[in-house]
Amino acid sequence: MNKQDEQQKRSIFINNMLESSIRIGLLFVLVVWTYGIIKPFIIPVLWGAIIAVALMPLTLKLERWFNGKRGLSATILALLGVAILIVPLVLVMGSIYDGIVAATDLLQDAESITLPGPTQRVADIPLIGDKLYEVWALFSNNMAQAISKFMPEIKGAISAFAGVLGSGVATVVMFIISLLIAAGFMAHSDSMAEGVKRVSIRVVGPNGEAWASLIAATIRSVLLGVVGVAFIQSILVGAAMFVFRIPAAGLITLIVFFLAIAQLPALLIVLPVIVYVFSYMDTTPATIFTVWVILAGLSDNILKPMLMGRGVDVPMPVILIGAIGGMIAAGIIGLFVGAVVLAIWYELFTTWMKMPQEGASDTTGNTASNRTSAGTASGTGGASEQ
Repeated sequence: MNKQDEQQKRSIFINNMLESSIRIGLLFVLVVWTYGIIKPFIIPVLWGAIIAVALMPLTLKLERWFNGKRGLSATILALLGVAILIVPLVLVMGSIYDGIVAATDLLQDAESITLPGPTQRVADIPLIGDKLYEVWALFSNNMAQAISKFMPEIKGAISAFAGVLGSGVATVVMFIISLLIAAGFMAHSDSMAEGVKRVSIRVVGPNGEAWASLIAATIRSVLLGVVGVAFIQSILVGAAMFVFRIPAAGLITLIVFFLAIAQLPALLIVLPVIVYVFSYMDTTPATIFTVWVILAGLSDNILKPMLMGRGVDVPMPVILIGAIGGMIAAGIIGLFVGAVVLAIWYELFTTWMKMPQEGASDTTGNTASNRTSAGTASGTGGASEQ
């Protein structure tokens, strides 16, 4: 009878194990299949959520102006964002097209191209002065020979530029789609926020709503501390470019903006411009331009501590490290994801550190109990001796 019961239990266990394995396997296949279906939409939807969280305070302000019409406010913000993306793109693309046409016409008749020769100040530049002077002199004396000599490098630069340009256009299109998705999120923000809170409470527990608020505040902090600083820095550098009438000032300003978002120094693009300015401009205006753009290029060191981490109970270095590390690991979207993940880990760590140590309390209690018992025993012993 016992053997029969054991066999029956074993049979039931094996059947349950097989059935559970099949169900888990089918669920895994379903998850993988679902991920493959929604994968093309993950990045635009994630960006839409980030943009919606960042712009929600502004949407609520516009809602008051439009008598509570949140959908209209969200639509206006989305269309304004699309215009901000499209107008500079059209201007830059037009400028690039004109430049390509002009360069093509010049290259077809390279013998007629005249380039002013370098001055002695170019040769006096530390480290690169002699080489730069030699190359510049070759282009100014014999343009056709110089183009023929550097043709492989020119072709490589054109290919790389075309790849960057195509990637930039694709990124702008993706952001336009994300803005439209963000408009939908903002128009239905109440129901979306309620859904996020329910999921957070389901996953985290009673503190889920606080975690959701922390995520939203971190996203706004990164947007202000990274994108906001990049915008201010590019405006400062761009103003110098336009005031001193530097060629391709708009394109240089755009490059500075993307470098700042990528947490790369603006001086990477500014220093070659300074060399160019000193090659043809008088010393006084060239010095003023140099001081202006260097101060603008270093302004992020002052702006980031002021703007990063505002409205978040997480130290600014934690947010900054998360943003930079996330960007290195996952690209631009990692700026936000990395900061959010590190902020959550910081809060988890601080919460854990504030928890009372059960072992320590038990030990303290046992020690106190032992001391009381010892005191009682000694008192009893003393009384018996008397």
